[in-house]
Amino acid sequence: MESQNKIFALVDMNNFYVSCERVFKPSLNKKSTIILSNNDGCTVSRSQEAKDLGIQMGVPLFQIKDIVERHNVQVLSSNYALYAEMSRRAMKILGEFVSPHEIYEYSIDESFLDLTAYAANIDLTEYGHTILARLLKCLSLPACIGFGRSLTEAKLANHIAKKNKQFNGVCNLTAIDYCWTESMYQNIEVGDVWGIGRQHTKKLNSMGIMTVLDFINASPQMIKDQFSIVMQRTLLELHGVPCIEMENAPQAKKQIIASRSFGQKVYCKDDLKEAITLYVQDAVRRLRSEKQLSGCIIVFVQSNPFDSSQPFYKKSESFALPEPSDNSLVLSKIATAMIDGLYKEDVAFKKCGVILTCLESKEHHIYDMFTDMAHVELSDRLMDSLDDIHKKFGKQKIAIGASMMPNRAWNMSRNRLSQNYFKWDQLLTIK
Repeated sequence: MESQNKIFALVDMNNFYVSCERVFKPSLNKKSTIILSNNDGCTVSRSQEAKDLGIQMGVPLFQIKDIVERHNVQVLSSNYALYAEMSRRAMKILGEFVSPHEIYEYSIDESFLDLTAYAANIDLTEYGHTILARLLKCLSLPACIGFGRSLTEAKLANHIAKKNKQFNGVCNLTAIDYCWTESMYQNIEVGDVWGIGRQHTKKLNSMGIMTVLDFINASPQMIKDQFSIVMQRTLLELHGVPCIEMENAPQAKKQIIASRSFGQKVYCKDDLKEAITLYVQDAVRRLRSEKQLSGCIIVFVQSNPFDSSQPFYKKSESFALPEPSDNSLVLSKIATAMIDGLYKEDVAFKKCGVILTCLESKEHHIYDMFTDMAHVELSDRLMDSLDDIHKKFGKQKIAIGASMMPNRAWNMSRNRLSQNYFKWDQLLTIK
């Protein structure tokens, strides 16, 4: 059967954020290094050396300060502009090995490749090593690659390549004897399978299904009856039957969220309004990039849930727009007005944010007969002009209110931020 002859690969760059930093800071090589989330909160990337120290993903910095100090762990703020550019360049390199419709960018550091058309004429394992060598030579980014007959099997193969050094970064499950794979599968926890979450893992464990091998040997019909058809497809994928389509374009988002924690406690209503104005602009920028309109806006505020000295405060409000919009001026005016109802005196606010929901395609939106189309056209021209200015001069050149002014009380902490080596004024200098 044709479906049985599918061959996929998953390329996953190792410890991506840390690896990006190491490209420009070789002094970080072989040193325990972690990258922190927005506002220097939790770990979002760890070097292998940091993993060996027991530092977990998502743990707040204050909980591991003793480990950081004892082992001289290097701590950096997230530099998303740098990581995005490195990702773009990595994806461009991968695009040299397959045609555009045969690559799917799954995340900032992962891509699926459809190699079905190449499998009969090339040695996949050798091809994988060639891809990894190219990424390492051109970008100094280490990676692993897994080959499988389905996306889930390719994902599992990549996991095996990462966890077993003898593969040298490449695991091709399509060319390995099944007896050997069985021995590998019985040492992999079922929760490590792509698509099996924590709750499903608990239920599977209670049924005696502890490993990948246990799961593969389970009855597909039983899995469907006990869980869902989605879980049954996961099982079939591990049997080499492709059930998940590799899409070239991600589906449109159902909502867009823009929120951040503040660098320090905020008590002033005007500070909240400044912050929410900035987040609205960030959300609208993404909304417009996807050519969508928002029909409803949600604004929320909250205090610090980890501060036991004060009662936790969280509140949100929603507003349905009379006409869906992508105008940052309109949405900012609404959001700042909503802050009046959300604000509470003497509350130490730690975070606020905005959610744009009820999204629809701008291209397919039908205005009613009473809509002032001249005003709509004027709004579009204004927003197009703002977009052009931001593309040419950066988003800080023109903004709404004081949202882009420096040294605001609500600005998030990024005290350990590295420079963006792809900007002219931040280029790497050799002394």
